[in-house]
Amino acid sequence: MSDKATRVALVTGGTRGIGRAVVEALAADGYAVAFCYRSDDEAARELEKVLAERGHRTLSRRVDVSDTAAVRAFVAETDEQLGPISTAVTSAGITRDKALALMSDEQWREVIDVNLNGVFNVCRAVAFDMMKRRSGCIITMSSVAGVYGNPSQTNYSAAKAGIIGFSKALAKEVGRYNIRVNAVAPGYIETDMTADLAEKVKERARQAIALGRMGTAEDVAGVVSYLASDRASYVTGAVLHVDGGIAL
Repeated sequence: MSDKATRVALVTGGTRGIGRAVVEALAADGYAVAFCYRSDDEAARELEKVLAERGHRTLSRRVDVSDTAAVRAFVAETDEQLGPISTAVTSAGITRDKALALMSDEQWREVIDVNLNGVFNVCRAVAFDMMKRRSGCIITMSSVAGVYGNPSQTNYSAAKAGIIGFSKALAKEVGRYNIRVNAVAPGYIETDMTADLAEKVKERARQAIALGRMGTAEDVAGVVSYLASDRASYVTGAVLHVDGGIAL
């Protein structure tokens, strides 16, 4: 792998929550970072400005990760503008919570398309070049919902559980090429995705968490930073829980 100063990271869902914290953490680690987002152009411009002021090279594009052609174009542009991708982080995700009996076909398909098919699209787009270079790191964003399930989240839990199986299988497949694949499973993290939860739901969650608090996006980004680094050079196929102990 090339010198750390020249490493390139690609992050999906990079303008908010965990994704944004990951972008900032990897940039601080010396990576040039390409990030994509679903719709918030203003947030992307603001993040690009922040990173540029800190002296970091970045590239941002609006990309629907469920769109195979769009993902491939983004990966190709990243390679052209910043260089070969050494680390890919699949952080894009959505929720469409509903009890299964009331869940629409669209709510099921949209969550699977973005959260699971999006991971497939990104990983397939970056894997071949990593295999040719015999070097790379892929970090997928699962969830404790994919570990133990959440009521009214059958779609989300299924997608996040699928990511774990996908990551373990891919780790076995590409390990011979010196490519590491690991999954991160956050618990209750203070982001805009959890901001709308009722206070009583948040309180029940805090009571179930061994550390007694919800996590921060930076808590998760720190684990991603570790997995992307040479300190984790012998870690692959792992699922790292960043959940304060809620899944114990």
